[in-house]
Amino acid sequence: MFHLLDIIGTMAFAMSGALTAMHKKLDPFGVFIIAFVTAVGGGTLRDVLIGRTPVGWMKDLQYVYVIILGFLLAILFRKKFDKLRTSLFLFDTIGLGVFTLIGLEKGISIGLHPVICIALGTMTACFGGVIRDILCTEIPTIFRREIYATICIFGGIVFFALKGLNLDNDILYLLTSIVIITVRLMAVKFKWYLPAFSHK
Repeated sequence: MFHLLDIIGTMAFAMSGALTAMHKKLDPFGVFIIAFVTAVGGGTLRDVLIGRTPVGWMKDLQYVYVIILGFLLAILFRKKFDKLRTSLFLFDTIGLGVFTLIGLEKGISIGLHPVICIALGTMTACFGGVIRDILCTEIPTIFRREIYATICIFGGIVFFALKGLNLDNDILYLLTSIVIITVRLMAVKFKWYLPAFSHK
């Protein structure tokens, strides 16, 4: 289940990056680069911080193949994604839920404190999108009023709460990712925002 979620998250973020790049009218090489950094940016930063080098995608080419597949699917079916913003949002939300879990598990595997594990989960989920948005000259979603990184933190708390119930790992992963994805969808549907500071 964990490996399957990892592949799904990589694919979702690659397609999210590719759709953003196509919306910005980049050439095919630019679209591929944005897809790539969106898919592996957060995980790369996480692995460097915990001393896990070479980073994951350098040791397992399966991730590179998945990114290439996501890039190709986004290009081939771009006309099917008639509501580009909706498609981008859905892929980004799936990636958010899955990559939070991956970051949490990486921290747990080396015995880090739950607070640090939640920080790693948030970083893994959000920083690929941060790099994508910066390269595409947009204010990163994480820095806007949208409830984004906060959902990852909430998901991490839910994860450790459920972990204390000694649930089967597959059920634990599934429930946590569903919670993160559901809260993100509800936040957008019901227009939940964090308060913004004013300079006045």
